[in-house]
Amino acid sequence: MKKIAIPFSFLILSISLTAQTKQWTLQECVNHALENNISVKQSELDLELTEADKLEAIGNFLPSLNANASASKNTGLSLNPTNNQLENTTFGSASAAINVGLTLFDGLRNVRQLQRSKLSELAAQYRLDKMKDDIALAVANSYLQVLLNKANLAVAKSQNIVTLEQLDRTNNLVDAGVLPRGDLLEIKATDAAEKQRIAVAENTVKISLISLAQLLLIKDYSNFDIADEEYKIIDGGIADKDVSEIIESAKETRSEVKIAQKNVDLAKKDLQISRGAYYPTLSAFFGYNTRYADNDPLNREFIDQLYLNDGIGYGLQLNVPIFNGFTVRSNVKRNKINLKNTEYQLEQAQLDLESNVYQAYVDANGALKAYEAATVALESQELAYQYAKDRYDVGLTNAFDFSQSKLRYDNAKIEENRTKFEYIFKLKVLELYFGVPANELKF
Repeated sequence: MKKIAIPFSFLILSISLTAQTKQWTLQECVNHALENNISVKQSELDLELTEADKLEAIGNFLPSLNANASASKNTGLSLNPTNNQLENTTFGSASAAINVGLTLFDGLRNVRQLQRSKLSELAAQYRLDKMKDDIALAVANSYLQVLLNKANLAVAKSQNIVTLEQLDRTNNLVDAGVLPRGDLLEIKATDAAEKQRIAVAENTVKISLISLAQLLLIKDYSNFDIADEEYKIIDGGIADKDVSEIIESAKETRSEVKIAQKNVDLAKKDLQISRGAYYPTLSAFFGYNTRYADNDPLNREFIDQLYLNDGIGYGLQLNVPIFNGFTVRSNVKRNKINLKNTEYQLEQAQLDLESNVYQAYVDANGALKAYEAATVALESQELAYQYAKDRYDVGLTNAFDFSQSKLRYDNAKIEENRTKFEYIFKLKVLELYFGVPANELKF
């Protein structure tokens, strides 16, 4: 029994470890979010609703077909449907009818309703595209934040390894009487502070991973992790372009302006539809009906009565609007105001987009300068740290000065990490404005 249980436990352990080794790449995170995000699903449902609106608009061109039937029992003075005579008796009757109607002209409202449904579908598609871009960008930002926190944690751990080495060496030198005991206490204090920073950094990594998992609607926080890849700064030439070129591209490709433009087109179409109510409506109709009564004077059978008592009616109907309590006029006025409002919204969307592109352009350039400055500062602090380390190793400086130099070097590495990932993100925002699809961004 034990021989069976041991391999089985190893199998369970192997499966558990395999489940825990899943590490998500950025592309996997983006794809998962686009497939599962609730806001994206709601936008997809909105797009499906426009299909129903289009189907209804197409149906307005088709004839209407309706059938009805009734059966009743009459007692007392009632009209016999088979001979149109009043009879004071009890009898049963039945009737059936089929009616066909077709709108021939309604002020072109049916035509414009179909045009509106197509515009509404485009607007819904643009809203879905924008939602996907926003979600992809949010996931990328959250993902890069995890990478930044992990990089900072790696810095803290690597520097603590150096501190532990110095602690061991200083302890030996203090025991040998070469260094004062104060240097050992200073190194121990540095080690304690670094371990505290490591604990904080580990907690920060966990919190950022949970935030990313929540964004992806993943509930298994404990087994969620991302791939520790080296993300480099990949510039496809966007930073060298003139801001005016990026603005023009954004106006042509960004969904914000397209949505606002489609809202204007929809408002124009609504105005045309409302004005169509001023015109007469012409429709055609055709009807077939038949009837039966069980007190037929000739005692005809049910089928014979349906055949002999039938009739048809057909013709044209013209409905001319004359006065409807200003309903049409007020509706037209509301749509005129709505059109003007959407035109203002389009103008504002264009201004906002231009402002946002300028801001993104300035942010990207500022982030690049900050990263370049941080890189230079890191190089300088690294040289200063190495110099302080060499002096400390030969006893030319004390532990306090060495720990301060090491702290400045640590902070410089953390700042270099921060500015690097911030520049990567700002660069990708600028690429999105230039028209690069979110799923084609290079990291």
